Formats: sequence, C-alpha cells, structure tokens
Amino acid sequence: MFVRAKKSGAYEYLQIVENERIDGQVRQRVVATLGRLDILQSTGKIDAILSSCARFAEKVSILDAHKRGTLPAAETIRIGPPKVFGRLWEQTGLHKVIKELLKGRKYEFDAERAIFLTVLHRLMVSGSDRNAEQWCRGYAIDGISEIELHQIYRAMAWLGEELAADKQFGATPFSPRCTKDLIEESLFARRHDLFGSLDLVFFDTTSIYFEGEGGETIGQYGNSKDSRPDLKQMVVGAVLDGKGNPICSELWPGNTADVKTLVPIVDRLKSKFSIGRICIVADRGMISKKTIAELQKSVRDVHYILGARMRLVKEIREVVLADAQSYESAYGPRENSKDPSPLEVKEVKVGTRRYIVCRNEEQARKDRADRKAIVESLREQLKRGDKALVGNKGYRKYLAAPKQQEHFQIDEDKILAEAKYDGIWVLQTDLDMPAQEVALHYKELWMVETIFRTIKSILANRPVFHKCDETIRGHVFCSFLALILMKELQSRMADRGWIVEWERLKDDLDNLEEITVRAAGQSFVIRSETRGDAGKAIAAVGVALGAVIRPMHET
Repeated sequence: MFVRAKKSGAYEYLQIVENERIDGQVRQRVVATLGRLDILQSTGKIDAILSSCARFAEKVSILDAHKRGTLPAAETIRIGPPKVFGRLWEQTGLHKVIKELLKGRKYEFDAERAIFLTVLHRLMVSGSDRNAEQWCRGYAIDGISEIELHQIYRAMAWLGEELAADKQFGATPFSPRCTKDLIEESLFARRHDLFGSLDLVFFDTTSIYFEGEGGETIGQYGNSKDSRPDLKQMVVGAVLDGKGNPICSELWPGNTADVKTLVPIVDRLKSKFSIGRICIVADRGMISKKTIAELQKSVRDVHYILGARMRLVKEIREVVLADAQSYESAYGPRENSKDPSPLEVKEVKVGTRRYIVCRNEEQARKDRADRKAIVESLREQLKRGDKALVGNKGYRKYLAAPKQQEHFQIDEDKILAEAKYDGIWVLQTDLDMPAQEVALHYKELWMVETIFRTIKSILANRPVFHKCDETIRGHVFCSFLALILMKELQSRMADRGWIVEWERLKDDLDNLEEITVRAAGQSFVIRSETRGDAGKAIAAVGVALGAVIRPMHET
C-alpha cells in the first residue's frame, strides 16, 4: 500500500493505492482518493495526510511482522469475557445494586470487584475459587489487580451474611434472610418490566454433597439425589420466570424434606415478587408426586411438570408409549449446527392424567448407535467368559441370566424392548398450556442444571475451603449470578436470531486477546481478530473494541 499523485483531466489527485494479484498479474487498486493535490497543498492539509499515512504504514508493517511471527509478544491478555460480561454486569444493574448495599461497609478492598471476578471465573471455567486468584491474571479485568484470595472469601461471606433481626421478616424456617436476598429483591425491583409474565414461574431443586463438614448448619445428612447418603449435603433451588429469566435462589440444610421446604419458599415468592401461580419443574426422581400432592393441599395455585420414569411405570410403558397419535413439531430439523435440537411432541391422556411424549430424532440416532456399540462389545466379551461381565451394568441390561444354559446369552427381546425408548422422554403435568410449551419449559431446565453441575463440580472438590455457612451461601449465590449473566447474553443474542452453543461461544470470547509488542523503540498493543460467535456477543451487548493496533500510551 502506497500514496501516489494521479493526473485526471486538468488536475492531479492524491490517492492511496495497493497492489493485488489477479489471474497471475499484479494490478493496482485505488483504496481511497484523498483530494486534489493543489488544494491539499494550498490549505496545508497535505503534511497532516502524509504524516498520517506514514503512521498507518508503520502500523501495517508492525501487524505484518506480528503475523509472520518475527515480532515476539511481550505480554498477552484476554479481553473478550471481561468486556462482554462486564458490560452485562452493569446493564443488568448488578454493579449498582451491590455497590449500594456495600455503602457503609469499610472493606480495605473492592468487594464488588471481588464478587464480579468470582462470577466471571464461574462463567468461564469449572474449578476452585482458589484458582480464580491466578486465573484472573490472564484477563483484562478492571479493578482486581490488588485482590487476594482471602478477600474473595470475605466478599462471598458478605453475600451469605445474615441480616439483622429486624430485617428477618419473610425468612423461611430453614434459612435466614441474607445479603443475597436483598440483592435478588433489589434487582427484581429494577428489572421487573424486563421479566416475562409472573403469573407462572418455574422452580427446580438439586442436592449438593460435601466431602467435609459443610459449614456449621447447612451440611446435613438427608435424602441424597446424588446417591451419596454417606455424605452431608445441602439443597439448592432456583426460580425462573416463563422466559427462563432467573428470579431468585434458595439454599437450605440437606436434611430438609421437599414438602416442608417448598411451602415457605412458595410463600416468599408470592409475597416478595408478587407471583401468582408456581410450577414445580423437576427432573426424573427429583421431587416425588407425593410431595407435589401434599404441597397442593397446603398452597393454592401450585402446578407441576415432572419427568416420568418411563421404564418403571406400567401405564407409561404399555399405554402412553403405545399411543398411535402423530407427533407435532416444536423445533424442526437443524439447518445448521447452531440451530436448537429437533423436538417433536404429542399429548396422551389416561383418565385425568396428562402426559407429554417428547422425541428428539438426533438423540434417537445416538441412542441406537450407542446400543449397537454396547451389544457388539458385549458379543466380544462373551467370547472371553462370564467373568468379564460381572461389574458392567451397561452389559447386564442386554443379557439373559443363565438358567438351563451354562452361560450368559444376549437377550434379543431386551434389545428390541429398549429400542422403543430411543430419543424419547415423557412428562406428566397438570398445566393447561399447549404440549409444545410444556416440553420447551421442561427443556429450559438445562440452564438451571448447567449451573447446578458447575456448583457441584466446584464444591465436591473443595468443601474444606468453605467452613462457614455464610461463605457457602455466598459461593452458591455467585453461581446464581453467573446464571443471570448467562441467560441475559443468550436472550439478547436470540432476539437477533442468533442461537449459539455455549461452550463454543466461551471459547471464541476467550480467544479475543490484546498482545503487547515492541517495535522501533516503542510499545504497541495489537488486538486479535474477532472470530466465531465472539463478534455476535459483542454486538449483542453493545461493547466497543479498541483499534486493531495502537501505541501503548493510547486507550
């Protein structure tokens, strides 16, 4: 790229030109015409233009050297996640709400920044909060340079800190009102008009076990949904509106029965958030029908969407799944990899009971392929004798136990019976909404379950680091705040027609970097290209990126 004077008619014009190769020949292409040369000279603008061109040429040369690998990086720092989620942190009101509640607290560090750091770490990686202190050094996060691990723990303890006795109105019998409740309620008051209809909200719970003591009171032995009755646990719940927006979270001791827990929580939802109907959405085995029935006796306007145990319930096996009705499409086949998974539904009524049968053809193909692989492996194992089969549950479901024959054999009838469940799950509900909506609400549980899995993976590895109830409550609440930001970004992208895969999006944001290099005795900052879905996320939140290259002193 170069500058030239080109005569056209009676005048000369100053142009920026670049060479390009077309069909094996080098041709010149005019990038821009800067104006008539005589006018630029008479007005004194030519000197400024040529100076700018020189600086531009220098930057182009530096970028070219960097791409060739001849200009080593002095420092590389990631900017994508802090820019996108930092902007959402402000736009959702979380920054302001937390800052307001911190007034009067004389911390020697910025507690709001420590909380944001923890939430950002929770969004991007699954790992110990111990790692957050080192992890953050590779990211351009404002205001965290002086924050240490013990300060992160103190910030989490503040989130889970019990409020004064005169502020305990509305507390449930199993958990006191804490700072995190004020944050939820303040945030809801600010964003009330952004939520969907609160005539109906969805509530899901899970249990999380500890390998340590689990705090002073929270960790208790109870009915473990993780099949770990030998370990203390706590129970965590999350409430979403009809569009999947997180409203609030709950945490209570692990020995609290579901029905005892749900009644006061429903009361809190109705009083603090002016919610009408409550729908309990639960995965298979999470909340029993008995619990729901007892809850409906105690509280008005409580409904349910429950995942059914297809293989265990005779009515479902023999009646519901045998129904000959055609499926209706909720999501059609994918046109590209970023489209939602295909989903078909149909409604089956048996007496007063309403079932929704859901089918995903992609999952059906995967189930068939997985079963084929298992059976083929099983045939090979059988050649080696029965002992090779003893500890494998995946094998045993396809075997006929030896009776008159001497050895195990493959049970072809079991293989055929299992095929009818390929890609299928069944819901039971008492809601009167269309079957497609019921299925999609149940499917939205993945948002809550994603964050629950994150909490589980984190706490399972390091309960020893959180010995106090306050810190445990704050730790869990940081995952809930991460869920808020996650959903906000997904909603904004969906509004623009962009449905993206979460892990891929995180990787694309993580790859957006600023690299510091030295050239000609000066330091320059080079921004990497925006690739994949990162540009969509940046556009969705309205954040501005800096120049591709700039001198170090420029912002």
